[in-house]
Amino acid sequence: MILTRGARVTGAVLSGVLAVIVASWLVRDARAAEFGQLWRYWVGFYDARPHAVPATSAMDVVLFVLYVAVAVAALRTAVAAPALVVAGVVTIGVRLPGLWTIDNGRMEISYSDDLRSRALVSAFVALAAGAAMIITAGAGRRPPADSYEQPPARPGPGAAVVAFLVLCAAGAVQIAWEIRQVVRTPDIFPDWYVGSDLMGHQLTGPPPGWANAVLALLCVYAGISAVARARHARPFGLVAGALLLPGGVMGVVRIAHYDMLDDFGSLPVEMQLTLASWIFEAFAAVVVLITLAPRGLADAPGGQGPGEDPWYGGTGWGPEPRPGPAEPPYPGQGPAPGYGYPQGGGGFGPPPPPSQPPPGW
Repeated sequence: MILTRGARVTGAVLSGVLAVIVASWLVRDARAAEFGQLWRYWVGFYDARPHAVPATSAMDVVLFVLYVAVAVAALRTAVAAPALVVAGVVTIGVRLPGLWTIDNGRMEISYSDDLRSRALVSAFVALAAGAAMIITAGAGRRPPADSYEQPPARPGPGAAVVAFLVLCAAGAVQIAWEIRQVVRTPDIFPDWYVGSDLMGHQLTGPPPGWANAVLALLCVYAGISAVARARHARPFGLVAGALLLPGGVMGVVRIAHYDMLDDFGSLPVEMQLTLASWIFEAFAAVVVLITLAPRGLADAPGGQGPGEDPWYGGTGWGPEPRPGPAEPPYPGQGPAPGYGYPQGGGGFGPPPPPSQPPPGW
């Protein structure tokens, strides 16, 4: 199934609204906190001194890029339904906790009443837009008119296996850290996931445990979808990889800034695992984005999958030209009916470092 023109325009408008909301908060923070200090605050440097408490995190930059990409995809292609769905799901997952955390005691101390009112309105609008994107993707579907209108491409066999291994491993790392967090400090449960007056996080973002749980579930689901070679696997996998990127990159920047690898052997085991998790997150995000970015394999006309199409050749890592018939047709014989050339065409992360750096950093 592909999207009607009206559904595509509606999805692009909704994505544009979400992009404008995120951009307005990013601009507010860049002006109020000063961009240089805002960046240091996002990374987690100990000496970050923003002029005002930021309301955003590096995740919002990724969300802005996601919404712009989905809006462009909806306008340019009729197979953008999975992209609308994953953008709507991520929006609901990220903005839902704001309905009950924006007005808690911790937020009242850190942010003004006017700012919290604006954040609450933004959360309601974002949730409505996210739900509308999912409804639009479901209600605006139609069957392809002919063989030239192809459904979303599936990932190739090699790309599917790599994406499955990397995404499921990244999800398992996230889940392992969440289990460790609850076991080590059981007093923070369930505040770590649903927020409370004692749990600090950005005004427009979810509690840290909630964000990590959403990312872990998205990674596992995208990985399973990839190995099953589902048509929605590429958008879900790319979004999961994109959301993995901030935690990994910020972690690697902290490692380089504080020269943590110089005394790696003398660090506690848990800190060593934290550094390894940051590096793996960055690696996993880059691998997933590179693996799933090329267009996958389109189904052959008549409903055949890429593996069943005798005319298809290639490695499965991306689009390759379809060879013509093995022998030329007999004189006067036209092409066999039903055969043709179809048109070708992813803060999160492990726990932050301790509040004070170890001696010698």
